Amino acid sequence: MSGQPQTAFDWVGGEGAVRTLVDRFYDLMELEPGYAKLRAMHPTDMAGSRDKLFWFLCGWLGGPDHYQQRFGHPRLRARHLPFAIGIAERDQWMACMRQAMQECQLDPELRQRLDASFMNTADWMRNTPL
Repeated sequence: MSGQPQTAFDWVGGEGAVRTLVDRFYDLMELEPGYAKLRAMHPTDMAGSRDKLFWFLCGWLGGPDHYQQRFGHPRLRARHLPFAIGIAERDQWMACMRQAMQECQLDPELRQRLDASFMNTADWMRNTPL
């Protein structure tokens, strides 16, 4: 039997580690000027955004479906259609998440796998050509 965790959720380290990752992601968004375009798309108080991403990622990574229990199917693209998301916004989101994953010291192999999955999702969210 392999010693590798059953799910990405377990590999990340469970709910506490997902919360740490999400909090670092939003902290970086607030602190780093390079993520200003991304930050501008969020409300002044990002507590709700933090919770929603935390709840979503728990389930997306293979853990508890907190988001679906509260809101039903995520319908990610539909929920993001009111925001102009192009290549710059996608790339800022990815850079911010990559930095958060690195600073949270996620396993390099896990970071690589998550990066590919996040990129697929982030690119799918684009609704403007540029």
